[in-house]
Amino acid sequence: MNPSPTTLAGTVALAYAAGSFPTAYLVGRANGVDLRTVGSGNLGATNVQRTLGWGWGGLVYLVDFLKGWLPTLLLPGIAGVTAGWPWGVVIGIAAIAGHVKPVFLLGRGGGKGVATASGVFMALAAVPTLIAVGVFVAVVAFTRYVSLGSMIAAVTLATALIVMSGGFTPLVLVACGIAAFVIWTHRENIGRLRRGEERRIGGSRSAGGTT
Repeated sequence: MNPSPTTLAGTVALAYAAGSFPTAYLVGRANGVDLRTVGSGNLGATNVQRTLGWGWGGLVYLVDFLKGWLPTLLLPGIAGVTAGWPWGVVIGIAAIAGHVKPVFLLGRGGGKGVATASGVFMALAAVPTLIAVGVFVAVVAFTRYVSLGSMIAAVTLATALIVMSGGFTPLVLVACGIAAFVIWTHRENIGRLRRGEERRIGGSRSAGGTT
């Protein structure tokens, strides 16, 4: 039996609420800092790492990853719909939207969606996502620019899906849209990269965080 519209709407709302969990904000407050007012002002793992250290940054990335992975993996089965296209994708997008515009912060002060999107696509397409993660690690290790690694990884994910899917499937089109969105959320970082002002991991220049 097909689930009711109410069930589907509730499932999407639950995914959005899960994505809205303000991990970085709560970690900052626990350490006496409002991360919206320090560093890049972005509530993502990179700003946490630069402000509070690698341990807190790693914790925030893990939780933000799980905010995308768990709803996309589990909620379709709970709602009685097929994982993947279309409802798994809709649920994943809702989780990403919650991270970027968190309802618990009245839509103000979210992250850039990278960590949560990586969790969503790990549930939807693990192998292409692992390839993209590998590219992210390599780019950051070589350049020490997290923003550049995030953008290249998003494009890599879409490219890997095209190659492995053999064409432009609905999931590929969604990945292309997410890649475009990630680049758009990093538009200020792109400007700093072009001017040579972007901060590297462990560097001293002013910068914008990611994730």
